[in-house]
Amino acid sequence: MIRTIATTPFDGQKPGTSGLRKKVTVFSQPHYAENFIQSVFDALEGFAGQTLVIGGDGRFYNPQVIQTAIRMAAANGFGRVMVGRGGLLSTPAASHLIRKYRAFGGIILSASHNPGGPDGDFGIKYNAANGGPAPEKLTDTIFARTRSITQYSIIDTPDIDLSRTGETKAGNMTVEVIDPVADYAALMQSLFDFDAIRDLIRSGFTMKFDAMGAITGPYARRILEEMLGLPEGTVMNGTPLPDFGGHHPDPNLVHARELVDIVMPPGGPDFGAASDGDGDRNLIIGRGMYVTPSDSLAILAANATLCPGYASGLAGIARSMPTSTAADRVAEKLGIACFETPTGWKFFGNLLDAGKATICGEESFGTGSSHVREKDGLWAVLMWLNILARRRQGVAGIVTAHWREYGRNYYSRHDYEEVDAAAAGQLMDALRGSLSALTGQHGITAADDFAYDDPVDGSRSTGQGIRLMFEDGARIVYRLSGTGTSGATLRVYIERYEPDASRHATGTQEALASLIALSRSLAQIERYTGRAAPTVIT
Repeated sequence: MIRTIATTPFDGQKPGTSGLRKKVTVFSQPHYAENFIQSVFDALEGFAGQTLVIGGDGRFYNPQVIQTAIRMAAANGFGRVMVGRGGLLSTPAASHLIRKYRAFGGIILSASHNPGGPDGDFGIKYNAANGGPAPEKLTDTIFARTRSITQYSIIDTPDIDLSRTGETKAGNMTVEVIDPVADYAALMQSLFDFDAIRDLIRSGFTMKFDAMGAITGPYARRILEEMLGLPEGTVMNGTPLPDFGGHHPDPNLVHARELVDIVMPPGGPDFGAASDGDGDRNLIIGRGMYVTPSDSLAILAANATLCPGYASGLAGIARSMPTSTAADRVAEKLGIACFETPTGWKFFGNLLDAGKATICGEESFGTGSSHVREKDGLWAVLMWLNILARRRQGVAGIVTAHWREYGRNYYSRHDYEEVDAAAAGQLMDALRGSLSALTGQHGITAADDFAYDDPVDGSRSTGQGIRLMFEDGARIVYRLSGTGTSGATLRVYIERYEPDASRHATGTQEALASLIALSRSLAQIERYTGRAAPTVIT
C-alpha cells in the first residue's frame, strides 16, 4: 500500500517564525505540500508507532492537505493520528492535545491571522513533543532537507471520514477523530473560576466575542454560551469558513472593526474580545477602552492570583523584545524575573519548560501561559473574565487603576504592509550601519541589533530587530515581520513611559507624535518604501 513518489526540491521552503506560509496557489502545486511534510518526517527520529496530532483552522485547502498528511504519516510509520472532527483544531488546542496524550508531535495547518480563500494564504508547521513550535535547530534541519529531497512516501487509501468521531484505519495506522473542543474546554475549566464568571454574567454583564469566521467559533460557543451561560448570539461570526467569510482574521482595531463599533461607544456591551484565524491571538476591548496587548500582558500578570490556576503566583514573565516594558514593572514589583526574547513563541518554550516563566506575551496580540506551549486567544479572554468577575470593575477601571499604580507605557505599532522586500532589506541594512552614529543624537543612549542568549540551552539568536533606546526610557524598534506571504512587512514600535497619572489621558498617537516623526525620518521610511504613512496602526 506504500508508494514512493519521486520528486525534486522547491525553492523557498524555509519555515518562518511559525512554520511555512505561502499562497494557496503555491501550496497546491503538485508535490509541494508533500515535499515539506516528508522533510518534516525526515528531520525527526524515533517516531515509529508513536502518535501524531493533525488539525487546522478550516481555511481553504485544509481538507486536502489533512488527508495527505494522514496518508504520509501512515506511510512513514506513525502508529496513531489524532485529528479534530472536520479537520478542525485551534493551535492552542492542538498544543494541549500533544501534551495531554503524550504525542510525539503535531502538524498544524494554518497561516494564522493571514487571509484565507482560494487566493489567500496557507501554512504548515510542526509542533514538538512539548506542544510548542519546532525550535530553530529543527526548522533548520527541515529546511536543509527540503533542498535535497528526492522522494516522499504515501499510502493509497480512501479519504478518512472526518465528519464523525471514532477510530478507523489508514493502512496499519489508527486514525482517531476526536471532538476538537472537549479537552480544551476541560483545561480552561481547571484554570479559571467558572462559577465566579457565571455570577458576573447573572448580574447583567454583557459581552461580544468575534470569532472572525475562523476556528475559535466552536470553542467560544461551547465555553462562553453553553458552559458559562452567555446568551446565544454573544459569539459573532462563529462558523469556521474556508475564506473566513471574507474577514481578514487578524484581531486588531482595523480588521475587527465590526466588533469595535459595537463595544466601544457609550451603551455598548461591557466587554468585547476577538481571536484570529487559528485561535492563538486576542483583542481585548471594553466600553470606551482598547487594551493594548502589552498592557493586557502586564494586567493579566498583575492579577493572575485571582485565577485558580495561578493562585500560587508566577515563576516569571516573558515578553518579546518589541513588546512594551509594562510587564517589566509588574515583574519588578512581584520580585520575579522578566525575560526579553526575540519575536516568535518558540523562544518562550524553553523558559516555560524550565519553570522560569509562567505567563508570556507578544505585542502582536498574543498572550499565553504554561498551560500550553502556544499563545492562546480564548485563554486570555477567559482570564480577563475571571479578573472582571473577581474585581467587579469595568475594563476601563482596571486599566486606569493599573496605570496609576505602575505608570503608563504609551505604545503603538505602525505596520507598513507588503512593501518591496529588497527595499525593506536596504532600509534595515542602512539602519544597522548607522547605529554607532545614532548613539548620542536625539537623546538616544543606546542603539543595537537585538541578540538573545537563551538562559536554558545557551543558544544565541542574532539580528532580531533594531532598538533605539532613549535617556527617558522611550524606545523605537524596527523589525521585518516573518508572518506574511507577499513582499515584506516593516513593523515600527514606538514606546514612551509616563509615570505621572495626571498625564495618562492623552491620546496615544498624540503622546507619541514626536517619536513617531523621528522613527520615520531616522529610517527614511518614505524614501525606501514609497510609503508616507503606515498601512495599519495599532
